[in-house]
Amino acid sequence: MGATNGVEVTGPLHERYNEILTDDALALIADLHRRFEGRRQELLAARKRRQAEISAGADLDFLPETREIREDPSWKVAPPAPGITDRRVEITGPTDRKMTINALNSGAKVWLADFEDANTPLWENMIGGQLNLRDALDRTIDFSTPEGKSYALKDDGELATIVVRPRGWHLDEKHILVDGQRTSGGIVDFALYFFHCARRQLDKGKGPYFYLPKMESHLEARLWNEIFVVAQERLGIPRGTIRATVLIETIPAAFEMEEILYELREHSAGLNAGRWDYLFSMIKVHRTRGRRFLLPERNAVTMTAPFMRAYTELLVSTCHKRGAFAIGGMAAFIPSRRDPEVNERALAKVRDDKTRESGDGFDGSWVAHPDLVPVAMEIFDGVLGERPNQLDRTRDDVTVKADDLLAVDATEGGITEAGLRSNIDVALQYLAAWIGGNGAVAIHNLMEDAATAEISRSQIWQWLHNDVTLDDGPKVTRELVDRIIDEELAKLREASGAAFDAKLFERARELFKEVSLADDYADFLTLPAYERMP
Repeated sequence: MGATNGVEVTGPLHERYNEILTDDALALIADLHRRFEGRRQELLAARKRRQAEISAGADLDFLPETREIREDPSWKVAPPAPGITDRRVEITGPTDRKMTINALNSGAKVWLADFEDANTPLWENMIGGQLNLRDALDRTIDFSTPEGKSYALKDDGELATIVVRPRGWHLDEKHILVDGQRTSGGIVDFALYFFHCARRQLDKGKGPYFYLPKMESHLEARLWNEIFVVAQERLGIPRGTIRATVLIETIPAAFEMEEILYELREHSAGLNAGRWDYLFSMIKVHRTRGRRFLLPERNAVTMTAPFMRAYTELLVSTCHKRGAFAIGGMAAFIPSRRDPEVNERALAKVRDDKTRESGDGFDGSWVAHPDLVPVAMEIFDGVLGERPNQLDRTRDDVTVKADDLLAVDATEGGITEAGLRSNIDVALQYLAAWIGGNGAVAIHNLMEDAATAEISRSQIWQWLHNDVTLDDGPKVTRELVDRIIDEELAKLREASGAAFDAKLFERARELFKEVSLADDYADFLTLPAYERMP
């Protein structure tokens, strides 16, 4: 498309894309870009300044300048909104057509419709996903496989409430330019969904609801709140109609939970414990701080680790103190129809995890597969009964100090060659799928998203730059990692046979080495990965 009023769409216009990329929808993107892009860039620069301070030896702490907000008992967030009063089980997944139907039919209370970590930001995924959401609300969506299996929305029973996760502040949308500048991926995702679906949701007695990812400060939440106000005014929708749940998935944000709720309070629907990205953030932020912040291999870090326990306890107590929902983390297990023993062991872990969360006061939790909805529902039903949530459990018994959130050195577990190999194996498989257009990938009976590869490559970078020696082997060096990459690729080639895509895995190898072995650490692997995409 040529530039109209300073807006240029450079991505291809496939069938029906004109239904989403309308002049009025693009005008909303343009208005939000012109008002707020400067602020977005200032906030991204502020992240870099804070990171430089931490790398130089400063420890994170609760902000003295916002003490009054934390100590003021009088303020609360907005009351629960229709359709998200009961959130005991939420299912997550990308917005492809099949997933849209399966998630809405799953029996979960909420579907996190993901344009972020479980999605690859291919142009076709981003605009096709918007079409799928609109079609779902119009109940015109269907899907058939090449084998002839058909999918459609069920006629009876309640469908899950859609809550959209736009991209984080760090990601651009290179296919929509305003005044010659790339736009914010998050603003594009938000604006297109809000423009086309806000009134459709209101007509169904619900509303336009969002999950906000990757924030690192309350000032970033303030920016979202201002965007919400402007967007509602432009469409003539009452202020406060939008509701947003913030994922606390960065360690800086963990020190600003109350301030984030405060900034969004008229639009707030609570906080979520995004635990996999939280592990990534812990490694990323403290990657040069030596052995005090050296985590063991990924699978050894459980939710009972002291710093993870402090994080979740603080999240529940903070939310309920302010009348906000506290939503638990992901159960990523994918049931196997061929291995009942694997299922039995994994389901036991899922039950333990959801029992702990429900007992701690969480109002709900995430699953990645429809077969896990009944399992999680049973556990939360047992605690909630007929109540829709646990907002009345204020957890006044919880006291968390800054040192508790940073108690990485109390975490048990080692660093083994098996752990190193697992990081490389899973990251290569995930990145090959990501580059190929799929951001939610089944690997070893787990549904993995971008956090998987981020943890894997960040751990290797940290081990390499902190002279780690494996518990059962040599020191971690570039040469060792190179050799294991070759060996793991050979295993994947052998296991896949004729299905092995050599070109795709070579691109994955190149990207993985760039973000795990380079001297300069890439803040997000999705940034160089996005530049490799059409």
